Order: sequence, then C-alpha cells, then structure tokens
Amino acid sequence: MPEHISNPLLSLVKEQGLIDDLQYEEVLGEFKRTGKPASQILQDSGILDLDTILQVIASHLGVSVVPLRERDLTPELLRLVPAKMARMYQCLPVSLADSTLQVALVEPLSPGRIDELGFVLKQDIQLVVVDPAQVQKAIEKFYPEDNESFTDILKELGSDSEIVKEVSEMAVTDDATMMARMADQAPIVRFVNLVLFQAVQDRASDIHFEPFETEFKIRYRVDGALYEMSPPPKQLALPVVSRLKVMANLNISERRLPQDGRISYNLGSRIIDLRVSTLPTQFGESVVLRVLDRAAVNLEIESLGFPKYLYDYTVEAIQRPNGILVATGPTGCGKTTTLYSCLRRVNTIDSKLLTAEDPVEYDIEGIMQVAINESVGLTFSKALRSFLRQDPDVIMVGEMRDLETAQISIQASLTGHLVLSTLHTNDAPGAVTRLIDMGVEPFLISSTMVAVIGQRLVRSICKSCRTPFEPTETQLALLNLSPHDLGDKTFYYGRGCSTCNDTGYKGRKGIFELLTIGDAIRALINERAPTVVMRQKAVELGMVTLREDGLRSIFEGDTTIEEIVKYT
Repeated sequence: MPEHISNPLLSLVKEQGLIDDLQYEEVLGEFKRTGKPASQILQDSGILDLDTILQVIASHLGVSVVPLRERDLTPELLRLVPAKMARMYQCLPVSLADSTLQVALVEPLSPGRIDELGFVLKQDIQLVVVDPAQVQKAIEKFYPEDNESFTDILKELGSDSEIVKEVSEMAVTDDATMMARMADQAPIVRFVNLVLFQAVQDRASDIHFEPFETEFKIRYRVDGALYEMSPPPKQLALPVVSRLKVMANLNISERRLPQDGRISYNLGSRIIDLRVSTLPTQFGESVVLRVLDRAAVNLEIESLGFPKYLYDYTVEAIQRPNGILVATGPTGCGKTTTLYSCLRRVNTIDSKLLTAEDPVEYDIEGIMQVAINESVGLTFSKALRSFLRQDPDVIMVGEMRDLETAQISIQASLTGHLVLSTLHTNDAPGAVTRLIDMGVEPFLISSTMVAVIGQRLVRSICKSCRTPFEPTETQLALLNLSPHDLGDKTFYYGRGCSTCNDTGYKGRKGIFELLTIGDAIRALINERAPTVVMRQKAVELGMVTLREDGLRSIFEGDTTIEEIVKYT
C-alpha cells in the first residue's frame, strides 16, 4: 500500500494492540473515503478516547502532552513563528523556555517537520503533543490568511551577500556538495516552500520555473491559464532549481540531460504529489512540476459532468467482458481522470485490474499499477505482454503510442479482456484514422473497438460574479447561430471578483462527444474511410459533437462563448 494512503497514527495504535485488524480496516477505510483525521474517527467510533490517543503519540515520540491554554499564547510568543510558516507547517508555538521554543503540530507524527522548522526559523525547537483539533483552531484564529507576499523573502534573498557570493561561485562549478549546501540554505528552502504553498493554495495544476537570459520567471497554471508570480532575482535560478532537484532525489550535478522525478510535499495535513521534469535550456535548467492533488480530484464517474446519455453508455460499456474503450483529446484535457474514474467503478473484489502508465499519476487501492520505464527497457508493449500472463479482467494502457502497443491491446481485447486507453487526436472519429495510420488492420479495429470518448476541458464561469449579457451578432456568428435561434436563452460571463482573482472563471468542466461503433461505422472503418466521412456519418446517426455539447454548457450558464470557440 502506498505510504501516503496508510496512516501513521493508525499503524501506531495497531502496533500497540489498542485496535484489532477489523477495526483497523474499518477506520482506514473511512479515513480514505472521507479524509477526516484518524484521531477524530477513532473517537467518533468509540474505539479510543482523546487522552489515550495523545498519550500513545507522546510516549512513541518520547515527548510530553501539554494542555493548550489560550491565555498563555501571547502576541510575543505567536510572533516567533510567522503566519505563513504556521499555516504551511500546521504548527503552533506553545511556550518559550531557555531559548527553546515548544511547538505543537496538527500532525504530531510528522516529526521531520520540526527539524525543517528549526532550520528555517534558526531556533532550537522541541515538539510537544497537544490535541490536534485545538492546534488547528488556534492556527485559524491567531494566524488568519494574510498577504505576506514573496516581497519580504525576496528582499531578504536579494540583500543576503553570503548567498549572492555562493551563487556566483556555484555557477561555474559542478561540485555536488557545494550545490547541495546552497540548496539547503534556510532562505532558499523557505522561498521554494512558499512558492509551492502559494501555487497549491491557488489550485494550480502545473508550476513552471523558467530561466531566461536576464530574468528567472515562475509561472503557474490555474484552470488552463498561466499566471506569473513576482519574479525572483536572476541569480536564484540555480539554487532554486537545485533545491527542487534535492527534493525530488535527482542528480544535482547533472545539468546537461533531462531528468524526471517525484516530490511528496506536506501541505498542512495533506500530502501533495508533485511530478518533476527538468529540461536543459540555453540559460539553465527549466523545471516543471505537475501537481497531483487527491483532494482536488474526485475520481467518481458521477463527478465528471458527463451528459446523461454518455454516462449511461459508459457505465454499460465498462461492464462488458471485452472490447476497447478509448478516451481522446489533446494533452491535459482530463483523459486519464476519465479512465481512472471508469477503473474505480469496475474495481470490485471479483475483478483483477492492471494499468501500465507513464508515469503512475494517482495510486488507487486494489489496482496493480505499473510505471513504464523506458530507460531500463520496460516499455508499454513489454508491460502489456506480461499483463496477459497475469490473468487480468481489465487492463488500462496509459497511451497507445505505437503499432506494437496498439496490436497487443487488440490481442488482449480479442482474448477476453476489457482494455481502456488514451490517444492524442482532435476528435473522436480521428482516433480510428490515427490507429489505421499507425498500421493497425481496419478489420481488427472494427471488431474490437466499443466506443471513443472525445473530450476537452473549458473554464467554468465564477459563480460569485456570474452576470447575464446580450451577445452581439458577431459573437453568435462564431458559434454559427443567428439571433432567432436563441429563443429565451440567457448568456453569461464572469465580471471578475476576489473569489476568482478577477479572471471571471473558477474551476473547469468537461465537454464531450461519444462515437459508438455500430454497423454503419464498422463498414466505414473497413473501407478505410477518411475522418471527415466518418464524422459526417456519426453526426447523421446522432453523435453530439464537442461544439454542440459546448453550446449545452453555454446555455446552462456554465461557460462562455469565448471558451467554447477557443477549444472546439
């Protein structure tokens, strides 16, 4: 079981023999399902009381349990931990004695945070155990959201002559020890943590660190659009990138080749997975982090926003014993999320599920997931060959990249397996042509493929500032509509407010098209008909296109004309 799906407190009380296996499984199941703190679940179900839980944690860590008295939390004491740090590490200063600061954590079984905190605050720190719920309340009360920006820390970094000197020495060396020492400087650690914290708070899906000739840019993508943070000094590019490489366990002195890795980042009581990719460019290494946040993604089919006909068809299709279901669309349009949601639905005790992914994005309990690693020769086709000897019922192939992978997927389907996969094409009918272009025989496609789901992600209008408006004829012409097509339909846009950072959009939703493979489409596949012909036939047979599904979203007030024109 992946580390971050187990729970340190539950493992501890089980080790101590305070709960039996059945209780452990029940509490762990509820922890995964609801995300409620494990201590809360143990108390609610009457298994353990709070005093016992705190005592067990304290004796395990060799520290004491301290009652929290709000009158002792003086402003001078609270100032010893900056608000940003208190919220980021979910910690609270409790008392100061002989220059040692006693600190309580919301997650006391993450003592590694205490070391990092002492390092960042340059202070001796001692952990004490306090009721986590009280610590959480106190943090929210005494450290409300403030706008302590990067400006303070950037000023500190810019004026720190020691850092400036070390950076200039580091630029001409490949000495890993020196680079690692630079990457571990407290201001650099604080700065990187602050960037990650801010980006995750703002629901970013990707964070880009980009060195240019005269500047170092940090941008992050929210709902598909890129926003820029205040740029740090150019000389910080090297230590910041080195810090990220240290966190991802990459080779810090290799700056000439691309590298890939992963960071598990503690954000308060959540663990965020960050997928790291480095790329050597003309002016230094560019690093992109893909944020994989379980809390932000709901892997249930019901939450994908499928129209009813598509939901009904998909639920029926994934119960079939064999066949191929393909999700298609450009990079980052939610194909993997769609397939994961389908897997979750068929992930029952009587089915064996295997996935081959590059890389594994989310760990799902009960599914055997294989990370493709081409550098050691573990390709999609090699993994798939082994899969067939593992007696699976359902196989997910991250992407059909080449003829060999497509052929083995088809073989798997012909021998009684359900195969789910993705392809990069512009629309659903294009998926068939793409497979034929790869060299797959048309009769194999027509006999195994069940359906193709084409999808896009468009930004949703912010609910707080949604405003109706009258579209102009020019805007309607973009959608091939005329004023008398509209009837009494209302169009909306987002005016921009503090909730959506004045963008008018908050969150994204999917728009979809479904190509079902019936007799008429099979005949066209066997004739190698071009995409255009297949598309026309599918529309004749009732396929709702991406553009038409986009119109549904506009009329329901979920998105704008601009978004649909941009993506369809």
